[in-house]
Amino acid sequence: MGKTIVERIEENPIIAAVRNEVDLEVALNSPVTTIFLLHADIFNIKSLVDKIKGKDKGALIHIDFLEGIGKDHRAIDYIYQEIKPDGIITTKSANVKYAKDIGMFAIQRFFMIDSQSYDTTIKTALSMQPDMIEIMPGILPAVLKRITKQLTIPIIAGGLIETKEDIMDVLKSGAHGASTGKRELWGL
Repeated sequence: MGKTIVERIEENPIIAAVRNEVDLEVALNSPVTTIFLLHADIFNIKSLVDKIKGKDKGALIHIDFLEGIGKDHRAIDYIYQEIKPDGIITTKSANVKYAKDIGMFAIQRFFMIDSQSYDTTIKTALSMQPDMIEIMPGILPAVLKRITKQLTIPIIAGGLIETKEDIMDVLKSGAHGASTGKRELWGL
């Protein structure tokens, strides 16, 4: 049996957030162990996931950005049974719940904009129990520290991660990993 997503992120906490096939090629040849597909469509998603898994890297699909396929439970069934990624990423609680119900790894993405969104994140994470959560923007170390003290769910920080120092701050705050679209950081 292969490594879990959490084990992969613990091995290398830098996650390649890929938006196109050129970036995917760079990510595939980098030391990252986990790749978030942030843009794909019904015609290329299977081949992208197969390429990632062929390089023994974790493949997670952000289903909210997947084009040409619905965002409902039948779409999740199709992704799980036919595409076979290591998991999904979504902002939608109903999709997290359904994915977990069918045995699929689910990361729920939350956006921190104020204290109300912080409170909602804690309540929703405790209620939905996603396998991991991603906090955006990821450059909020003080907020990440507070969240990691309140939740036992592994946390990823994503969005606006631009430097090695940003990654170090995120990891020092208690996050398991940092997702970034910055190619130059994938080789760290």
